[in-house]
Amino acid sequence: MPETPSGYAAELLDAGSMRGADPGHRNHWGYFARLNARTDYVLPRGRVLGGSTATNGGYFVRAREDDFAGWSAAGRREWTLERSLPFLRELESDADYGSAAVHGGAGPMPVARPAQGHPVTAAFAAAAQQLGYACEPDKNDWGAPGYGPLPMNVRDGVLWNAGLAYLAPAWNRPNLRILGSTVVERVIFDSGRAVGVAVAPGGAVLEGEHIVLCAGAVATSHTLLLSGVGPAADLARIGIDVAADLPVGVGFSDHPQVSLAWHPKGAAAQLRDGPAMASVLHFTSSGSAVAGDVELLPLLKPVAYLLRGEDVAGPLDVLVSLQANRSRGTVRLESADPGVAPTINFNYLADKEDRAAMREGVRAAATVLCTDAFAAIFAGFVDLPTRPDDAALDRWIADHLGTAQHLSGTAPMGSVVDQFGRVEGLRGLRVADLSILPTVPMRGPAATAVLIGERVADFIARGD
Repeated sequence: MPETPSGYAAELLDAGSMRGADPGHRNHWGYFARLNARTDYVLPRGRVLGGSTATNGGYFVRAREDDFAGWSAAGRREWTLERSLPFLRELESDADYGSAAVHGGAGPMPVARPAQGHPVTAAFAAAAQQLGYACEPDKNDWGAPGYGPLPMNVRDGVLWNAGLAYLAPAWNRPNLRILGSTVVERVIFDSGRAVGVAVAPGGAVLEGEHIVLCAGAVATSHTLLLSGVGPAADLARIGIDVAADLPVGVGFSDHPQVSLAWHPKGAAAQLRDGPAMASVLHFTSSGSAVAGDVELLPLLKPVAYLLRGEDVAGPLDVLVSLQANRSRGTVRLESADPGVAPTINFNYLADKEDRAAMREGVRAAATVLCTDAFAAIFAGFVDLPTRPDDAALDRWIADHLGTAQHLSGTAPMGSVVDQFGRVEGLRGLRVADLSILPTVPMRGPAATAVLIGERVADFIARGD
């Protein structure tokens, strides 16, 4: 691991901000998306080495046991927790737990939990205890869902992205070639085998024995579709020859999210030092069969500061997310031109149980902020109605709907790829990103994305 990060914009290394997620930042792709029939959204994706691990907030929590159980169903034994745990340990260097039964102390990705002394963090912990939520001191050890410190891929205030962790130490290897300002337009096939990729600018073809797509669930699915890998009827509609009739871009999942804004007072309104977030609460919504399906994550700085560096007074937010939502989305082509972005529809909150769980999440966050633990720093909500009924709260949620930006499952195992990431019906082509997950992880997926890279690299090395 390099001693000093270099080659990245300073704000992308600052774990105390999320500047790379600003729609106007040069280091992200801005995809137009529709969250539901009434809500448009610009979806950021990292446009830099390290991808979105270089532009996110540093949340680095492992997937839950139920995730692995679902992914490994139908004979996909490589994705059991038992077989994945050694790779989870090897990829991390956990500053708090070191080498242990479930942790690693010498891997490329640093993991640490922030100090818990911020007034909001301290109040949130006290409120969670007061309200009877479980204590979950290690979010990466699969305990009962509850309140606890947030594992982050941060070292000494630096957001340590996958490019720093994996590529920087290999800069001088003779078998590594990195091409900047190069966009893959499509995969080239010869008699059912992937033999290379066409790239822009210029349309040159880069050949390879193994073609591995790892551009994220949007760009990877877009590339597959442009290459003729996708639903045959949709491809024929826009004149693309079909290489494999597979359900690419059909039924992806993500975490719908709303921000509950509140006015801080005292020290909580002044602090700009430290991380953007430090702790998180997971609880189970009423009637849910999935433990810990709602997430409450308090931000410690105003969004205007986090995204744009504006050091002005402003509200703080608690992010309320559904971690096991039932609604599913689609990524579809509009044109055979690689320069035309795909159409992304999240279809959020189409399921009535999702709407009920989101209402419960917002009410739970409001209850936390109204506890005695917050009395010294809470000065009221920005615009949440007083004791809204379900219909009023649904309207408020619709007006504040966003996404956690964890899109997964556009080329899932079991229908598009096998358990080794190999695209069904084709040779020489694999996918190694969140596209392959049948469902989005129940925790933010950065740690799982790194795990997928480790696993697919191992599959290739051992010939699977």
